This record gives sequence, structure tokens and C-alpha cells, in this order.
Amino acid sequence: MVLFTVNNLTKKFDKITLFENISFGMNLSDRIGLIGRNGIGKSTLLNIIVGNEDADEGEVIFNKNISYGFLEQNPLFNSKLTVIEEVLDGRKQDFELLERYNVLCSKKLLPNSNEHNELQHISQKIDELGIWNLESEAKSIVSALGISDYYKLCSELSGGQRKRVALAKLLFSNAELLIMDEPTNHLDTDSIQWLQDFIIKKSKSLLFITHDRYFLDAVATKILELDEQKIFWYDGDYEDYLEKKTNYIDTINSTAEHTRSKLIKELEWLKKSAPARRKKQKSRQDWISKISAEIKKIEEKKIKIELGKTYLGNRIIEAHYISKSINGKLLFENFSYIAKPGDRIGLIGPNGCGKSTLLNILAGIAKPDSGTIKIGDTIKIGYYKQELTELDENKTVLATLREIAEYIDCGVGRDRYLTARDLLNKFLFPPEQHNAFVSTLSGGERRRLSLLKVLMQNPNVILLDEPTNDLDIQTLNSLEEYLEDFYGVLLIVSHDRAFLDKTVQFIFAFEQNGKIKEYPGNYSYYLENREIPATEKALKENISNKPKSELKSKKVSYKDKKEHESLFSEIEELEKNKSSIELKIASLSSSNFQEMNQLYSELNNIVQQINQKTERWLELDELINSEKK
Repeated sequence: MVLFTVNNLTKKFDKITLFENISFGMNLSDRIGLIGRNGIGKSTLLNIIVGNEDADEGEVIFNKNISYGFLEQNPLFNSKLTVIEEVLDGRKQDFELLERYNVLCSKKLLPNSNEHNELQHISQKIDELGIWNLESEAKSIVSALGISDYYKLCSELSGGQRKRVALAKLLFSNAELLIMDEPTNHLDTDSIQWLQDFIIKKSKSLLFITHDRYFLDAVATKILELDEQKIFWYDGDYEDYLEKKTNYIDTINSTAEHTRSKLIKELEWLKKSAPARRKKQKSRQDWISKISAEIKKIEEKKIKIELGKTYLGNRIIEAHYISKSINGKLLFENFSYIAKPGDRIGLIGPNGCGKSTLLNILAGIAKPDSGTIKIGDTIKIGYYKQELTELDENKTVLATLREIAEYIDCGVGRDRYLTARDLLNKFLFPPEQHNAFVSTLSGGERRRLSLLKVLMQNPNVILLDEPTNDLDIQTLNSLEEYLEDFYGVLLIVSHDRAFLDKTVQFIFAFEQNGKIKEYPGNYSYYLENREIPATEKALKENISNKPKSELKSKKVSYKDKKEHESLFSEIEELEKNKSSIELKIASLSSSNFQEMNQLYSELNNIVQQINQKTERWLELDELINSEKK
């Protein structure tokens, strides 16, 4: 089934054509990842599709039988609503049905009265829709996205929290098509994994923009690339896209090289043959101009970062037994760190755990509650922050960089001294954009400019706080290449798993008890080797899928055997209770709505207990059987 079609869309912005005469469609069950450079028009295209912006030409035609929801980059909320009210508003009719049910249940209704009949009808409707636990479902989604205060006013939330609430509302809704602009921004790594699993399990149709390459690879079934004002389709996930794109570029480069040879020969012929040049000058030059334009289009642009390095000295950053609490909440305590040249550390943990606070302390911006911080005299810290407060919207792009320097010494290659204009060109800011005001830049372009301000200072210590938010994949690849050659100290707060895997060699993991635990290796290695509480491990692992060799290496304790025996009895008892409740529900009078509601709640709780205890029993059973062998 076709969900929508885009026909010959054209959009211009400040005399720049974002895309021209593009057409494509989307079918049911498609999960399409929209990619392309910052400022190329991805968010604008989504806004046109959902009707928030008008195209200059063309149209978008939606299937009238489908519903869709849209997650914006910067969502706005009704300030009068709490978090849970905002999310429940995503299924307003269902929630109003439950509220009406509760109102009627609180009354003493006469048999066969209008309200009594209405209550029966609503009860049957709620059964059909399966929405008895609607509020619990909403809270579950909100919690999974890292928000625990359900009753806080949306007006009091930070920008990142608002984005998470808007995402929860969209996921909670019954929309058949989800359209998302950077859904993983402001999510921690656990929440991103949950979102990834949720989307795949629900089999929702999805059109989304993301810079998270692991998320893109896991979720997308098609890639839609916006480039050179056109649309390019690639079937498959992100890995498939990379393979097909590489083959395409190789073919194009081969064609370009052949065209260059033709161009050179043609130019040589024109120089040598004055008569021919006079007779055919215009037609020949028009042909040459056309070929030159084609070559320029098909050559893939790459950002090349070449920045200098400065002396570190004996003391870099030393933190001794530092602790910090905010509003009575302990973030970390007795943490010590002595930086060494070549440190490449990723800071991970749930939102609000204190990662950004620790960076501020290590940068000398904030003070710990206790402990000491010492920063070396030769240290030059480049700090890339989440908030773009340092960009003046009333200045031009070029003037923003000239605040730092007119040129910098990169210390490499022929282009050792690069001017501000050179750097802008290398970061894919075209000449016509150099004198544009910062206020005209897209969110991703502002991020790119802010990053450039940090790197062009030639820091020998780099602190990056969520650097991947709103940056396109091309910029991320280039940043990763730069960091490969950076020999100073690097500390990164990021939720981007691919970025952490490529850039860090050590993990500082924030734990709930105020401790920061250290793990060698990148993020993937951390996931394989982190310490997981036994209860969490029982829920997340099915021991029956593990290799026998691994199982045999573990010994079964007396305590394990006793737990195995008791679990079997407990599960049997829970199954009996489950059957008993199911019989009660089946035999209950349709007028006894309050008791029915209570029984459904009890049944849901028992099913959860059975699942948890069965997981644990399977783990122990396999362990015991493997030891016998």
C-alpha cells in the first residue's frame, strides 16, 4: 500500500536551490533513512511532506486511509500539561474513553439506565481496543526514554527533555507512519537501543533523519540520499548503502577521469588551432563548460581537517578525589584522574548522571564540592559544548571564525597556513555562504561552525560534549579522521555508539551509586565486559543460546540448585493463579466493571512475574544440565 507520493518538489532558500523536481514514494512497512549534508534540505523536505512548509513547486499526496505523526527537531508543548498528560494526548480518544469509564464506575447506576448501557458499551470497546493499561503503557515508554518525573510541567523541561517527551508521545500514538527528525538526539545509549528494538518489534512504517550510523544500519530498510538537489535511492541498510555508494563513486571517478582526458585534449586543440577556434569557438566552449560542470558535480567532496599540535608539558589535568552533588543529588564522589598524552576516553551513563558536569570541572569552569583540580600551564583546552551559546547570530560565518584568528598554522602539507576562508571551504561552507549571517544557518551548519571554532584554536586537550548531535555523517567521518591523528588528550561525552567505537580507547561509566567505573577498550568492548546486576542479566540473557563451552566453565552452587527447585514450584503456583484469574474474568458479570479492571491489573502483574522467573529458571536449568554432561 502506498502511504504518500512526492511529485516534482522544488524548494529554494535565500536564492539557493535545496532540491529541484524531486519525486519519490513510500510504501507500507518501509523504513527509510534520509541522509545528506547539513543544510542540504533534509529537515525542510520532512516539513514539506507533513505540511508545515510549502514547496515552491510540486505536491505531496497522502493516502487518506493512513495516519502519521511527526517528531520535529525542536518540539513545542502546551505549557499547561504535565509529561504524562502530554504523552497521553497522543491517544486522546482512547484516554477519554477510559476517563469516561472511570466516571461511570464511580456512580451508582440503575440497571438498564442510559448510563448503565453506556458503561457496558464502553467496557466492550475498551476490551476490543485492549487499552485497560493505557496509562501504564505510556509511563513505560516515558521511563524507557529516560524521564522519571511523570507529573512535571512540560514548560519546566529542558530542550533535550522536551524532545524525549515528544518522541514518547509519537511512539505511544497509533500513527501508522512515523516521521522523525533526529530521534536519537538527547537519548543515552540504553534509550537508543530500546528505541531501536521498539521500532523493529512494532514493524512501524518510518521515515527518519539520523546521524547515528548504528541506528541507521539496524532500522533502515532503504536509504534516501539528498545530494546535488536530487534524490538517490539505495535499497537495504546503511552497510548496503556504503557498498553501493562506493561502487557508484568508483564508476563515476573512472568516467570523470576519461572525461578529463577528453577535456584536456580539447583545450590543447583550441590553443593550437586559431582558425578552428575562430570558427567554432562558441559551440566548443559551450561544450567544454558543460563537461566541466558535469565533472564538478560527480566528484565527491570530502572535508579534510589539518590542524596543528602544541606542546603538552609534564602536567596536563589532575583530578584528586573530587565529588559533586547538585540539588541534593550525588553525581560522583572520590573520583581521581591524571591525564596522560594520548588518552582517549569516552564518558557514558544515563542522562542527568553528571557527565557534562565532570567535563566542566575538568575544564576549570566549575568547581567540585570536595577534592582538587590542577591544570598545567601549557594546556590549551578546546571545549565543544552542547549549547551553542558562543555563536553570535548577528555576525557572518566568516567573522565568527576571524574572532579566533585570521589564519592558523596547521603544520602539515603545502597548505600549512590556512585562512579562515580556507577552513570554511574545507568544511563545505561554499564561498557564497561565507558572508551569510549565522542566523541563516541550519542547526547542523551551526554545529559544524562551532566545531570549527574549537578545532582551529589548535588545542592539545579536546573536550567534546555530545558532538554528534545534528552533525551529518560526512562531518562525523571527517572529525573521526582528524581525531585519529590527534596525540593530545581527548574526552568525549556521547550517546553515538559508532562515534565512540571509532574514537576512544577507554570508558568512564557513571553508575547509580556515585561511582565512575573504568573499562579499557571502546564502547563495544565495554558492552561485552561491563558488570551487570544479576537481576538485569536474568532478564536480558537467555542462557540456552550460549555456547556449551561457556556453560561448562561455570560451576553450579548449592544455592543455585535450591533456587532452581524453588523457581519451578513458584512458576507452577503463578500459573495456577493466572488460570484462576482468567476463569474469574470469563465468568464475571459485565456490569461489575471495577472488579474486572482490578482483575486485569492482577493478571498483567502475574504474567510479568512468570516471564521473569521462567527466564531465570531456564538459565539455571541449562547450567545444571551442562555440568552433568
